[in-house]
Amino acid sequence: QVQLVESGGGLVQPGGSLRLACVASGGIFSIHNMGWFRRAAGKSREWVATIDRQRRPYYEDSVKGRFTISRDNAKNTVYLQMNSLKPEDTAVYYCHAGPPDNYWGQGTQVTVSS
Repeated sequence: QVQLVESGGGLVQPGGSLRLACVASGGIFSIHNMGWFRRAAGKSREWVATIDRQRRPYYEDSVKGRFTISRDNAKNTVYLQMNSLKPEDTAVYYCHAGPPDNYWGQGTQVTVSS
């Protein structure tokens, strides 16, 4: 059974840092790109970052230079290091695996507020 389980969310002050982690089970990790999406209250889900199987990272413009995506294939885990956080980064962050499949985690809340 495929599962993506996120952790690491929480409340942080503007300018602070958080590291999200997503553990993938079910034998899918090594054959999929891994990514992070987020959904702020009242808004549509948006793509944040992806790392492909060759560990090449891709970022949405608003997080470039602040967020870093990485993966540890031995641990079936993808990370999102978030620095210089802003209130507009507040959202539920979701882990994603795919294509060609389309697997999602349950989400973890990130709140950036003073």
